[in-house]
Parts: sequence; structure tokens; C-alpha cells
Amino acid sequence: MRILVVEDDPILADGLRVGLGLAGATADITGTCGDARAALATHEFDAVVLDVMLPDGSGLDVLREMRAAGDATPVLLLTALDEVSDRIRGLDGGADDYLSKPFDLDELAARIRAIARRAGGRATPLLVAGGLVLDPAGLTAALDGRDVSLSRREFAVLSLLMERPGIIRSKGEIEERLYGWQEEVESNAVEVHVHNLRAKIGRHVIETVRGLGYRMRSGT
Repeated sequence: MRILVVEDDPILADGLRVGLGLAGATADITGTCGDARAALATHEFDAVVLDVMLPDGSGLDVLREMRAAGDATPVLLLTALDEVSDRIRGLDGGADDYLSKPFDLDELAARIRAIARRAGGRATPLLVAGGLVLDPAGLTAALDGRDVSLSRREFAVLSLLMERPGIIRSKGEIEERLYGWQEEVESNAVEVHVHNLRAKIGRHVIETVRGLGYRMRSGT
């Protein structure tokens, strides 16, 4: 999962980056409304964690602009304000969820998974394809009831493919999911991850569509 974190407190922002990374997500950090707008204009994210009080304005303005432009990316608001009116204004402005500071990082990660799951139209928290089952909360995988050990990035590739079986995911799209702005991407990184996954879950599960990308075989 690729997440944009808009938070101007550098200590909190770094804690979110590390904590969300441990939860299996890739977090990109910005600290202003302007930088958030630029990031949203040039990248796709699975969710946005958006602080309300930012140095150059209100995160609520960014949220309203997103929704006005038709951007349905799930948004979780963070704020030190705990008035009911503030929560109502944020939710009515298009936010999907809301947390007041201070908050528990595990709860934040769970709420992000929930809003992303709803945005994807899934009712269950598990990803299931035939005998293959992924648990995004626990970062665990099982094939026909047998545990399968996956690296964080292998898990991310497989979950992306399993979210919409039969849909082709390009190499660039997979790289976007896996790597943040500050991370260097090896030219064959995606191919290596797919190769490793096939060794663990079977070569027939992930199909290569020449010139286009990869997809989870329907009916796997």
C-alpha cells in the first residue's frame, strides 16, 4: 500500500513513515499543503493521512480540492483539535475517517486498511484467490492451509495482484506501490519479486502479459 502522509511535525512524520513501513506500507512524507498538492498531481496513492493544521494552510482545503477534482483516494484526517464541530466539518468535507492526536499507531494502520478496503469494494479484510489467502493486517500468507513466508515487498506485489484478479498491473504501477520517493529501484526489481513469488506459490498463479505487465490468473 502506498500512502501519502501530510504532517509538518518532522518527528511524528518520521515515526509514521517507520511505523507504517513495519505495517507493510510505503509512506511518502510531505509537510505543507503545497507539497501535498504537487504529490497528488503526480502520483497515485492508496490512501492519504492528512494533518488539518499545516504551515501554509488547512488540510481541509486540500481535501476539498481533491473531492472537487473527483479524486476519491481515501483520506484519514489527523488533528490536535478535538471539538465535535471540527470532526463533523472534516467528515462532511469528504474525509473517510478521523483521528485526534495523540493516537495509537496500530489503530492508525488498522483504520487505513479499513478505508482502503472499503474504497476497493471489499467486505472482507482477507484477500482470497483459490487456496491462496493473504491477511494484510498480520502480513501473513497461506496456500492450501500451509503458511507461506513472504518478504514485505513480495507481500505488497501479491496483494496488489490479488486485489483485482485478472486485471493487468504494469511494471511501473507495481514499482509505484513498492518504492517511496527516496528509494532507488533496481531495473529488474519487479521481475525478481515475481520470480520469488512463483517459486513459493506456484508458477501458474501469476501470469506475465508480454509488453503489458502481470496479473493474477482468474479462478486461481
